[in-house]
Amino acid sequence: MLRWLIGGGREPQGLAEKSPLQTIGEEQTQNPYTELLVLKAHHDIVRFLVQLDDYRFASAGDDGIVVVWNAQTGEKLLELNGHTQKITAIITFSSLGSCEEKNQLILTASADRTVIVWDGDTARQVQRISCFQSTVKCLTVLQRLDVWLSGGNDLCVWNRKLDLLCKTSHLSDTDLSFVTGSHIGELIIWDALDWTMQAYERNFWDPSPQLDTQQEIKLCQKSNDISIHHFTCDEENVFAAVGRGLYVYNLQMKRVIACQKTAHDSNVLHIAKLPNRQLISCSEDGSVRIWELREKQQLAAEPVPTGFFNMWGFGRVNKQASQPVKKQQENATSCSLELIGDLIGHSSSVEMFLYFEDHGLVTCSADHLIILWKNGERESGLRSLRLFQKLEENGDLYLAV
Repeated sequence: MLRWLIGGGREPQGLAEKSPLQTIGEEQTQNPYTELLVLKAHHDIVRFLVQLDDYRFASAGDDGIVVVWNAQTGEKLLELNGHTQKITAIITFSSLGSCEEKNQLILTASADRTVIVWDGDTARQVQRISCFQSTVKCLTVLQRLDVWLSGGNDLCVWNRKLDLLCKTSHLSDTDLSFVTGSHIGELIIWDALDWTMQAYERNFWDPSPQLDTQQEIKLCQKSNDISIHHFTCDEENVFAAVGRGLYVYNLQMKRVIACQKTAHDSNVLHIAKLPNRQLISCSEDGSVRIWELREKQQLAAEPVPTGFFNMWGFGRVNKQASQPVKKQQENATSCSLELIGDLIGHSSSVEMFLYFEDHGLVTCSADHLIILWKNGERESGLRSLRLFQKLEENGDLYLAV
């Protein structure tokens, strides 16, 4: 249905090879995003989206500019120009409640080896940092510690005044951890205070695996098939985009509880968790898909293979596991990822997306476009409400007695 709204939409790659798990009917009754608005401002690949507040977001990419948009109307609000090369990272740094000035700061890193701090309300450059010896490829904010980090060849920690902190041992917090992933299939959960590993999973890839009739094993395994491209977390699970697949890793059980090995036709670039146990993923194949995490009772009474990517068939069964552990695994509740929506609108790789609870979904792509996906039922109701309000204001609305 959605591809007819666009006209000339991209036909998914490898359609004949797709599993029924990745096919969804044209009606898509559980997919609310039936309307779209195409936003044009960039003239190169749009790689990044960042939310500023409940109704604004910023986009950035290879053209070196940052554009601030209204998520409700799609209106272009500001354009930030200052970098001479492509933007490699972007984050926001919100003012704390104790600060007198509560303006929203935008931090952008570029291949020109600079980081610029912007005022998100006025597009004014607050400060430019040019002391980097290499390109800053990632930025992140530790809001609770009131610091931000820049990563390239070096990892730097900065405070709100943009002072470089030479030592970080004085930073402290409680119950603080973070997750990292790698291109060789490693997933590590770290303690942020003493830098120790709380959990570790790795795909021990065997170049000549034993064939299993119940497993789909590719003859030529590529490194991208086991690469962790992106992940997100909540209090219970880590949701990882690995190659073309999606994996749900439970932090308490320390094992994968659900997966889709071929969630997309190409590498999954971004994943996010939504309310109501739903996930959204986007891919190099140009698609955006909505999934629902559903619980199911594990029926097989077999030992569960160890390793984060045992679904690929490369993990080995832990034969030394005790019988009580096997009993617990047999009775454990596992989950499945069910496809409930497929958004086809971009003609090239979808780099990432943002979810606005009230204003819809925003996607950016290598086709230089940004698409604002709207909840069709909600938008129809809002249009009807505005129409009745206008009729009432003009005196054209009469109530029957």
